[in-house]
Amino acid sequence: MKTLNYSTIAIELLVSFVALYILTKIVGRTSISQITPFDFISALVLGEIVGSGAFSEEVNLGHILFGLLIWGGLVYLLEIISQKFMKTRSLIEGQPVVVIHKGHIQREKLKQSKLDIDQLQHLLRSKGTFSIRDVEYAILEADGSLSVLNKANFDPPSRKDHNMPFKPVFLPITLISDGEIVMDNLKEAGFDEQWLKKQIEPFGAKDVKEVLYAEWLEGEGLFVQKL
Repeated sequence: MKTLNYSTIAIELLVSFVALYILTKIVGRTSISQITPFDFISALVLGEIVGSGAFSEEVNLGHILFGLLIWGGLVYLLEIISQKFMKTRSLIEGQPVVVIHKGHIQREKLKQSKLDIDQLQHLLRSKGTFSIRDVEYAILEADGSLSVLNKANFDPPSRKDHNMPFKPVFLPITLISDGEIVMDNLKEAGFDEQWLKKQIEPFGAKDVKEVLYAEWLEGEGLFVQKL
């Protein structure tokens, strides 16, 4: 059993720091925004190996370096396999999922990706798109980010490019999500349930439960997509 003191901890942390730095250089330079869930878990495991080893009386420096070597080697091996064999990439790294196709939300794809409408809207807003109706295609990447292709009507050139008068800007309001009315938003928009049920009828929905998503945008009206 080793004697745990400040000098021992300092030496082990210093050596582990250097080893982690070398492993990072060997495995690759993937940025934080590009890491997959597996990359994230791997980083946590490497940190746990160093942390638990440095402060444990039963684990010495050799054990820490051995753990780092084995885990880092496995991660590096997966990187090599995914680079050399294309068919393994979707299994190891995951693959993109089209969650909006030709302007329509792909509900089953959302479910498979463990994503709900609210999370989809959040990802769209992070890309500068505040209304689902503006989107032609949206692809959920393997790292959890969203790539968005807006409809042609909403792409540049802008109104400013053509010296056109500016119109006031309004935020779209979600009224129905996954077959349920968002009551707070409905009241904020100044409408009631009876009005909403009448408005969805022209879209072929006899009941709110038949609607996957509906939003209201001032000046544009109601946008509805059925289940």
